[in-house]
Amino acid sequence: MQYAIKLEDLGDEYMATCRDVPEFATVGDDVETTLFYAIEAMELTLSGYVDDRRPIPLPSKAKRGEYLVALPVLTVAKLGLFTAMLDNGVSKAKLARLLGVYGPQVDRLLDVTHGSKIEAIEHALSLLGRRMVLDVRLAA
Repeated sequence: MQYAIKLEDLGDEYMATCRDVPEFATVGDDVETTLFYAIEAMELTLSGYVDDRRPIPLPSKAKRGEYLVALPVLTVAKLGLFTAMLDNGVSKAKLARLLGVYGPQVDRLLDVTHGSKIEAIEHALSLLGRRMVLDVRLAA
């Protein structure tokens, strides 16, 4: 999952924004640092969507001059699980019952700052009729 990021040169720093996720913004001293910060800032912004039970915006194609920021695989898996829950009308409590676990364990599966095991997310997705597909590509 890669979001198109627009950088604005503010003179002494750069500001990153994303048209797909209007709440997202971060700054850095240079382009490389700002793009690095953009990954964590995007994770935290999308975490707010999960907290508010709002659908995760799909990334659109980059326009000329925009940069693509790729989210970590574990974050993408967690956001995919959340999306599957929304699509199926499954609450955290219902998923906990399906998994045979306590509610806080489901909270951790959806928390992008928690280092969940990918197998646990795959299992939860399978219970919701979904599966993950990983794509490995050459670095740009």
